[in-house]
Amino acid sequence: MRTFLTMLSLAGLAVILVLSGCAWGDNGTIELSVTDAPIIDEDSVTGVYVTFEGVEYNRDGQWESMVGFGDPQAHNLLELTGGESALLGSLSLPAGTYEQIRFLVAAEDEGLPVPNNTGTWINRDENLVYDEGVDDPLFVPSGAQTGYKATAGEPFTVPVNGTVEITADFDLRRAVVELGATGTYILKPVIRLVVNDQIGTISGDVTNNTVNDLVVYAYEDGAFSATEDDDPVADDDSRFPNAVTSSRVEDTDSDTFLDYALAFLREGRYDLVIAQYAPVDGSYIAGSGESIDLEAVDVLAGQVTSQDLTED
Repeated sequence: MRTFLTMLSLAGLAVILVLSGCAWGDNGTIELSVTDAPIIDEDSVTGVYVTFEGVEYNRDGQWESMVGFGDPQAHNLLELTGGESALLGSLSLPAGTYEQIRFLVAAEDEGLPVPNNTGTWINRDENLVYDEGVDDPLFVPSGAQTGYKATAGEPFTVPVNGTVEITADFDLRRAVVELGATGTYILKPVIRLVVNDQIGTISGDVTNNTVNDLVVYAYEDGAFSATEDDDPVADDDSRFPNAVTSSRVEDTDSDTFLDYALAFLREGRYDLVIAQYAPVDGSYIAGSGESIDLEAVDVLAGQVTSQDLTED
């Protein structure tokens, strides 16, 4: 009898362990970071602060919060260019395959009065807090209070009891939109998601034989056309709208050359376009980005492709 009871107890313990293992094993982790491409034609901007309040995933048509985000986080996205990123957290969610996640941010709805301590704004001075009358609040487009969706180029998998590292590119040059000449700015990003072990970088030195500032744009092979540098028509249009990412050409090291870095690129082939901007006000030099400067630059996952450029 004692042996029989012992066997029942062991069997019961085994069932408990199996059930516990299944419950825990249903989850995985996203290690989520954010990055940005620079704002090109706003030289007076010293920062674009976005306060993140949470991240959600979509399962069976329902949005649910990822676990582990914690308190709201404010990040100056302009500091996260040229391959830099900021970790939002290691967030738990059901294991499985996903294409979209959603960011919740602290921003006022367009048309509402702006509080003194808005969580999302364009910074135009050296203070690290919102200054009413100096800085510009960033509004959420009317009716978009549900958050900002971010889409991956292809579905990614959150492994059972494992971790996948994901980076979200906000690309502020397209995300910050001024409504006409009203001085009202809205945050309207098209956020690109990449899996970190599937990406690479193009970087190199640039010989600048002009007096202008330079920006390098990366296009997927064959995606560039001569109309990419046309003047934007609508408020939410941008120049070079189909570029995957961009990089200012700057002096970032001790050599005599200027440098650029196009980071967080999915493995594949890219065309590079150089555009010129006036150093005084950041305005675009018409026609400077009408053609491809370099075709067929290959990016491999986990590698840096070195490619030097010359602009005359």
